[in-house]
Amino acid sequence: MHFSIPETEVRSGDNGSTYVAYNIHVNGVLHCRVRYSELLGLHEQIKKEYGNNVVPNFPPKKIFTLTPAEVEQRREQLEKYMQAVRQDPVLGASELFNSFLRKAQQETQQIPTEEVQLDVSLSNGQKVTVKILTSDQTEEVLEAVAAKLDLPDELVGYFSLFLVRETPDGGCTFMRKLQEFELPYVSVTSLHNPEFHIVLRKSYWDSAYDSDVMDNRVGLNLLYAQTVSDIERGWILVNKDHHRQLKSLQEKGSKKEFIRLAQTLKYFGYIKFDPCITDFPEKGCHVIVSAGNNELNFHVKLPNEQVKEGSFKVTRMRCWRVTSSQVPMANGTGGSCAPGKCEIKLELAFEYLMSKDRLQWVTISSPQAIMMSICLQSMVDELMVKKSGGSIKKMLKKRHNGSLHRSDSQQAVKSPPLLDSPDPSREQVVKLSTKLTSVTLRGISSSSSSNDISGNDFHGNYAFEGIGDDDL
Repeated sequence: MHFSIPETEVRSGDNGSTYVAYNIHVNGVLHCRVRYSELLGLHEQIKKEYGNNVVPNFPPKKIFTLTPAEVEQRREQLEKYMQAVRQDPVLGASELFNSFLRKAQQETQQIPTEEVQLDVSLSNGQKVTVKILTSDQTEEVLEAVAAKLDLPDELVGYFSLFLVRETPDGGCTFMRKLQEFELPYVSVTSLHNPEFHIVLRKSYWDSAYDSDVMDNRVGLNLLYAQTVSDIERGWILVNKDHHRQLKSLQEKGSKKEFIRLAQTLKYFGYIKFDPCITDFPEKGCHVIVSAGNNELNFHVKLPNEQVKEGSFKVTRMRCWRVTSSQVPMANGTGGSCAPGKCEIKLELAFEYLMSKDRLQWVTISSPQAIMMSICLQSMVDELMVKKSGGSIKKMLKKRHNGSLHRSDSQQAVKSPPLLDSPDPSREQVVKLSTKLTSVTLRGISSSSSSNDISGNDFHGNYAFEGIGDDDL
């Protein structure tokens, strides 16, 4: 998660006096407004609970009214403080910190605590309506959805709630995974946009864990619905032969076999992001990024119209970072950021081991940069848990976001060329054209995805499969 305090406001208090409010943004969106005294109170509680040695430095109190320059200095200091607390594995996961943010979010949006109904969508578009409190946190809402679906408690940790934006053409953009410091009802309603809604989706990457979920009837139906939905969107590549096999399994009602076959197809379990810009292999390239199988897959259109595709393995990334900056809106008249005339630009940059002794930074400019970072971190967490023989259910509850640093002994020593041209002799994608039984699903369009750059230029199966873990 990317925490920032990009701006302050002068607001009126209950007694008519004014005060400075610090606007805390998460992923570039306003989460809450807080006063300095409220953050100071949080700081004192953290010190009492965890000791002075653990807590980051907090900007000192001032006796006199702050000048505009001093307000700006305090804003910067508070921003660094919030980022430091969030990035600390103990403090950032503490109930003390998260409950403070939840309460501040609810107070900022002025939503009273009351019982409400919340719609949560499944991958196939079916809605599950649950009765919750507006003050229920993410895990409580997830448990309410699981109970409504009759999903066993031991499988709840395999799923997460995601904030998704539906596009006018029927596509969807994954904005972020809902976190423990926010209230899902408040998060979605405060956007005041019917295009946003909450979706239930599996939260792990390794398809080996599918077996655990498929042993349960409800879990099987959820995975089946997600698999079909991903095929509908064109996220999973299906050629004509696989189409025939999937259609046959669908007609037989063989959901497990359907999923097993889909697991063998390219991009199974990947999340596909909206078209964006990268500086690899050269600046200004349009790219479609997908995350899955412990990698970021790039489908790049070069300035000379040539199309290339390849993958960056997470095991070869030394570290990554997300940065945000304010830039003038596209329809702005000037080059400066006047109030209300700016938008947040997000970038994900990772340092990658291209070959022995050669590291290179690769940058992606995308509104979904933080979601990409979350995907990378969760892949790393899963790999580490798998290596240690730990429990994925425990890991999913302890997942945090941040930068990864690797020692030299963990880095790979060689790498083939990262990008290769698509193989024109391979069959193009054939999407399923009929509804699948036993789950309420939309028909799968045979047209190209509107998320693709230049239409069919970004369809097809590819010869280059990326860098394997055996290179480590």
